[in-house]
Amino acid sequence: MASNTPGPSAPSSSSSSSAAAAAVRLSRELRTMQSSNDGIEGVSVGLVDDDVFKWEVMLMINDDCEFYGGGFFRARLVFPPDYPSSPPSLTFMTPVFHPNIYPNGEVCISILHPARDDPHGYESASERWNPVQTPWSILLSVISMLNDPNDESPANVEAAKMWREDRKEFGRRVRRCVRDSQEG
Repeated sequence: MASNTPGPSAPSSSSSSSAAAAAVRLSRELRTMQSSNDGIEGVSVGLVDDDVFKWEVMLMINDDCEFYGGGFFRARLVFPPDYPSSPPSLTFMTPVFHPNIYPNGEVCISILHPARDDPHGYESASERWNPVQTPWSILLSVISMLNDPNDESPANVEAAKMWREDRKEFGRRVRRCVRDSQEG
């Protein structure tokens, strides 16, 4: 006899089709990033465990970057099933001392924040995530962030304070991260 008690709900067809559309878009964006003509110099991307929603990223920072130049920083870019409606997250696997990177490696920049008004009033909605962003624009923003930290809204308070008050010590700490990244 059939029960009237609802069983576990299956994923809705709209969430399944959203994830399928996201997978197609991410596959295309990955191919674009991996092509030598459209990639960003010093950036390499690939999949983690053949999962199109998880990317391994290697940022090889050129020497033009004052503090982080010469660094080889590994990161993970994780996309939600409803990408591009929602932003991915980016976490450094290599330790990076930076005002906009939490001690656990998670990157805190405006374009990775959900597209809604900032409850703290710091960011405008136009600075936050929108579906026209791509992995390319995210990684470009991260490289820019390494060159120009935002110490007004820090993820790492110690790094922000040192950035503002003791650039020499900040430089020493970052150079240690760069050396460690080169040794692997």
